[in-house]
Amino acid sequence: MHFHTYEEALNWIHGTLRLGIKPGLKRMELLLEKLDHPEKKNRFIHIAGTNGKGSTLTFLSSILQEEGYRVGTFTSPYIETFNERITINSLPISDADIVQLANRIAPIAEEIAKSEFGPPSEFEIITAMMFLYFAEFEVIDFGIIEVGLGGRLDSTNVLTPILSVITTIGLDHMEFLGNTIEEIAFEKGGIIKPGIPVVTGVLQDSVIKTLAELASSRHSPFYLYKKDFSSEKIRNELLNYHDTLGELKELQLGLAGDHQIQNASVAIFALRFLHAEKWIRLSEEGLRKGLANAFWPGRMEKMTENPTIILDGAHNPEGIRALIQTLQQVNSEKIILLFSALLDKKYDEMIQEIQANVKNVEIYLTTFDFPRAMAKTDVIEVAKKHHLTPILSWKEFLKQTSSKLGKNPLYITGSLYFISEVRKYLLEKTSTL
Repeated sequence: MHFHTYEEALNWIHGTLRLGIKPGLKRMELLLEKLDHPEKKNRFIHIAGTNGKGSTLTFLSSILQEEGYRVGTFTSPYIETFNERITINSLPISDADIVQLANRIAPIAEEIAKSEFGPPSEFEIITAMMFLYFAEFEVIDFGIIEVGLGGRLDSTNVLTPILSVITTIGLDHMEFLGNTIEEIAFEKGGIIKPGIPVVTGVLQDSVIKTLAELASSRHSPFYLYKKDFSSEKIRNELLNYHDTLGELKELQLGLAGDHQIQNASVAIFALRFLHAEKWIRLSEEGLRKGLANAFWPGRMEKMTENPTIILDGAHNPEGIRALIQTLQQVNSEKIILLFSALLDKKYDEMIQEIQANVKNVEIYLTTFDFPRAMAKTDVIEVAKKHHLTPILSWKEFLKQTSSKLGKNPLYITGSLYFISEVRKYLLEKTSTL
């Protein structure tokens, strides 16, 4: 097997998706062993959590770049192009490098497929590509790696980082991670390595207890939001921050939403800790600029001003609650909300949360082109159940609605995959709306 084009390489990578999610590290370890352990050749920060992983990674990366570091990142899912999953200083990997990496890994994947462990999954292949890219193709100072699913058995959990970060924990991916918040916390806490410090933004007492016990059993220093560091909102996207090293006043955030105060605080403490431990240099100027310049597509992202159209990737009850906090502060006669969720998500709960907590909201339910998205019959049924307006074509909805919004904002949410489709469309069509 040899790939000549980007499309061929991508088709092969995506073709492994049919193998599904295959928890466990044996295939990953074997794959990396045959690649001469690229995961051991860089310094990494490892991030797990239910929500906030991407935003926290963005703050960390933006600040480190302001300090002059070359930062590699690994995230999922992508918003516009597959290449966004692997970036260096916010620039996605090139098509040519994707082809080269696929050609390096495909023969090894075929070999492993014949073993007792079976063929590597799509995510395992992409993870191996990332480690190899950062080890042999491009030089980085630090890699910031986002867990794909859970933590303990996630493909990324083959690395030993300089710092582990756990953002928030909620009830998501329960079919893989457990039925209780404590079971899910145990799985996400699986990224805690012996002796490696962990910084977390979790708030629930039972989750804190689970993670603290894991850290203690592994002799890992444990640092907790609202205990070892804290912050307070001054006004939108502006906060004061405190920890044992001192106070930073009036920090401006580039990402909108009150929940970003917590994510930013975790990132600030993580970097101040690494600075104190002499892993990095960190100036107040670099920290301030990095926070202010942070940008993460699809997270409270304003796509157009007139009319106001905002995308937010909230895709589970915890994410929706964070969005609700923002919607409650919107000074508008009416809020229009276009919602679509994957069938395996708690969409009933998400819709009910919005209806119960946002007074002036008008919700439209739709679907989009994705294997796990609602079918049109689901849209009609769920819309009827919750007294929503069903929309069978979101593109037609945008064409017809945008000109009628006036001063009322339109928020589009419910799934990162949905947001990805809408964002591409809006970027292409903005001038005609």
